[in-house]
Amino acid sequence: MAGLDELYDEGAVSVEAMDMNGPGTATSRGLAAIKAKHEWWNGAFEVTGGKVEGPYLHGADRFAVIFAMETRNRETGETGAMQEVAVYTVNEAGRIVREEFFY
Repeated sequence: MAGLDELYDEGAVSVEAMDMNGPGTATSRGLAAIKAKHEWWNGAFEVTGGKVEGPYLHGADRFAVIFAMETRNRETGETGAMQEVAVYTVNEAGRIVREEFFY
């Protein structure tokens, strides 16, 4: 959460590939909504392992990171593995204004 305050613009937008927590939740607008999304995810899942690759730069305003994670669903105990590519866009001040997840 500290990284969100340090790296994200107040008006940042986060776009998931699908609704994660009910209808209409694929897009989170504003830093408060992004923090709420992180709180939901951290409450629902435990990361038990993983790897991060990158960043892969694309021009002066974008970069991508590849995340591979092993997770445990806190409610059901079910374990799983996932991999996603996150594409970030930054503004002139170097703060993240958009993130998009592909999985």
